[in-house]
Amino acid sequence: MANHKSAIKRIKSDATKNMQNKYVHKTTRNAIKKIKNSKNPSVEDRNKVFSMIDKLVKRNIIHKNKASNIKSKLSQLNIEEAKPKTKKNAKKTTELETKKDEKVVSDKAKKEEKAPSDKK
Repeated sequence: MANHKSAIKRIKSDATKNMQNKYVHKTTRNAIKKIKNSKNPSVEDRNKVFSMIDKLVKRNIIHKNKASNIKSKLSQLNIEEAKPKTKKNAKKTTELETKKDEKVVSDKAKKEEKAPSDKK
């Protein structure tokens, strides 16, 4: 048993921190299992777990290489990403329109060439 008052306080605070770290670590492991076992995990869930893993690394609960291995495994899972909706009537540029645009640009360039230069 510790003899100094500060050592006794330190033992108590270490025990509290140890319990908190165990809780956070176990919660993260459960979240990882939940994503691995679910049929359609979402990107948001994966990002939340990544955040939890990063916090564990920051607190020195797990090693950074272990965290990167876990994140790599989770990234390899087939996760459905939310695809941006495209407009059905989106205007596609045709070859004629692009040629017209090029002609306008070339006409402007020719006019600038023909313009008289300022002589001193």
